[in-house]
Amino acid sequence: MIQITLPDGSVKEFESGINAIDVAKSISEGLARNVISASFNDQTIETTTPLTTDGSLILYTFNNKEGKKAFWHSSAHVLAQAILDFYPNAKLTIGPAIENGFYYDVDFGDDSISEKDFDKIEKKFLERAREKAEFTMRSVSKADALAYYAERGNQYKVELIEGLEDGDITFCDHSNFTDLCRGGHIPNTGIIKAIKIMNVAGAYWRGDEKNNQLTRVYGISFPKQKDLKEYLELLEEAKKRDHRKLGKELELFTFSQKVGQGLPLWLPKGAALRSRLEDFLKDAQKRAGYEMVMTPHIGQKELYVTSGHYAKYGEDSFQPIHTPKDDEEFLLKPMNCPHHCEVYNFKPYSYKDLPKRFAEFGTVYRYEQSGELHGLTRVRGFTQDDAHIFCTPEQLDQEFKNVIDLVLYVFGSLGFEDFTAQVSIRDMSNPDKYIGDPETWDIAEKAIISAATDKGLNYVIEEGEAAFYGPKLDFMVKDALGRSWQLGTIQVDYNLPKRFDLTYKGADNQLHRPVMIHRAPFGSMERFIAVLLEHTGGNFPLWLTPDQVIILPISEKYQKYTEKVLHLLENSEIRALVDDRNEKTGRKIRDAEVNKIPFMVIVGEKEENEGTVSVRKHGEGDLGTFTIEEFVSLIKNEVNKTIVEFNN
Repeated sequence: MIQITLPDGSVKEFESGINAIDVAKSISEGLARNVISASFNDQTIETTTPLTTDGSLILYTFNNKEGKKAFWHSSAHVLAQAILDFYPNAKLTIGPAIENGFYYDVDFGDDSISEKDFDKIEKKFLERAREKAEFTMRSVSKADALAYYAERGNQYKVELIEGLEDGDITFCDHSNFTDLCRGGHIPNTGIIKAIKIMNVAGAYWRGDEKNNQLTRVYGISFPKQKDLKEYLELLEEAKKRDHRKLGKELELFTFSQKVGQGLPLWLPKGAALRSRLEDFLKDAQKRAGYEMVMTPHIGQKELYVTSGHYAKYGEDSFQPIHTPKDDEEFLLKPMNCPHHCEVYNFKPYSYKDLPKRFAEFGTVYRYEQSGELHGLTRVRGFTQDDAHIFCTPEQLDQEFKNVIDLVLYVFGSLGFEDFTAQVSIRDMSNPDKYIGDPETWDIAEKAIISAATDKGLNYVIEEGEAAFYGPKLDFMVKDALGRSWQLGTIQVDYNLPKRFDLTYKGADNQLHRPVMIHRAPFGSMERFIAVLLEHTGGNFPLWLTPDQVIILPISEKYQKYTEKVLHLLENSEIRALVDDRNEKTGRKIRDAEVNKIPFMVIVGEKEENEGTVSVRKHGEGDLGTFTIEEFVSLIKNEVNKTIVEFNN
């Protein structure tokens, strides 16, 4: 007999050899029908894998992240099978699950695939899925695995196998299809009821442009047809909210091929919006004891060698800038933190001077591949709302909690209420990815977990997601469409202070190393504004929106009164503009709605005689007649509902 521990802490005894599905049946038939994946002792297993030792079992359905991963990975196998039905000479490479769906990279040789082929492949996919073929794993010797794919002329699989250890190689079979695979599948293909091929794109083998270009076929699948329907409807809504589309319509930003890919140009309205965001955070930071600093856009290569950024991110940086002086090299700044270390090094500090909190809206540059650039969410030049706190070890806990409060204040003021926190720790099996000694990493990771627990955050721990110099607390925010974005980060760093020889004099009159906290509530201005655009659909909070009020005079006869209203609003620090086009009022109202201006003020003979304005609200319609003073109060009250002063 073996003892199986379930997620609720209960322990059940079973005959050795039982599998996850049978464990689920012992709990309820309903659960067994919905279980599609499992993990045992933190290792992903097949639902049919015999369990022969005591351990902890977690059962997953499609509603779990891990369940979706198994579902979509299994779907990639079925997609590959359907592709081979039509293109038997195609060479398969890899087919992983991704955040939404899956893809398979294929070398089609002399054949090609386009949108016109999607329908027939989808039909064949569903035909194959209805076979209800079970996914079964089997171990294969390295020699046999190499021979299998060499016989089929698939140099891609051969290359993958050559990098594997003999004894660790497995194949997955279902129906008449076999693929090199590490495992993690649903019980059978029949669980897949709906499929949509989303698009195809080019992709270099192993991401190296020196290698062959493959065709990446993207798809998504679901256990119910209605789930696919809802997903496609969500995509349509996402298209309407696409920040690239809205940014153009609202005249916030643009790109120019002459300036360069991935380098956004902020238009007047966008620059003003961005400045308001910066002022908002600067005010909160001032109240929290931060001091603003400014650092150059470039730095000597040696600066980033010292910090470790050159070794870890050199390939993602722009090429060094060579000066007329021999052996003198500069880099476009990829990170602000090395510069802030040197700001700290300007003068000696005592423990009584700490913490020091240096903040900067610092622009950094990273060379992203052109195929990875995407609007404002993936750019080559972006501005971080960066700050670095240098504190004593005793101050770390409170300082970290103070930063959590600041991040939550930012989210609350901008309508991001649905989020989880992610404690990103190192990959224990890959220590070469990181700098520093294990002891300080242990301390830093425990400090983050302790602070997150004390603040009552809903958090998960993700191994392998730490920065190379320290663990971090990332905030995963869900937008109005339920999509998750990483916004805001707080990192604990014992390593850069050591690399830059940062010290302070302690109460014992000896020199000690400060602890460094990296933090950016927005993350980057570009990415944050992109996500905010899509979250709000361009309907920004009233305190932030570029134009709060548009005045619509019925005719030019009321120009003087229109100007009076405009001046009174501007004197009350309300952002207003006038639509004095020779158009009918109905057309002006429709245009103001399209431009997402929160309030429309209509002025005519009645309003001029009474010293009032007729007010309409975006998306709601007529609010009635107000005196100008009443309307100003309405605006102020609306603003005060969404933004309050930060008190730390």
